[in-house]
Amino acid sequence: MEEIIKEEPITMSELKFELDNIKKKDKELNFRSNKTLDFLNKFTIIEKSKTDELKKKLADLKIPRFKEEHIVKIIDMMPETTANLKVILQGFSISVTNENLNKIAGVLKEYLPK
Repeated sequence: MEEIIKEEPITMSELKFELDNIKKKDKELNFRSNKTLDFLNKFTIIEKSKTDELKKKLADLKIPRFKEEHIVKIIDMMPETTANLKVILQGFSISVTNENLNKIAGVLKEYLPK
């Protein structure tokens, strides 16, 4: 039986990177992993190389009660406006001031696909 060592939220781009590594190592993936990789290839917005940098920049904003799970969801969705950002954060029990929403949106603008 497998044992969970730790739970840690990861972005879709990080999961895509890990599945690609497994595919290279094992030559093929199982059915569920292939379906997941197909989904990730269609909907991943940002590359893993930029994800780590963006995570750090968002964490460095030092927004109260802003956790890694919030950062991961924001990176996965890459909202273009503060209104969209607010909608994403409504799914969590966190309130973020308009000033902090603008700070987050400012950081995200640098990474949005052109």
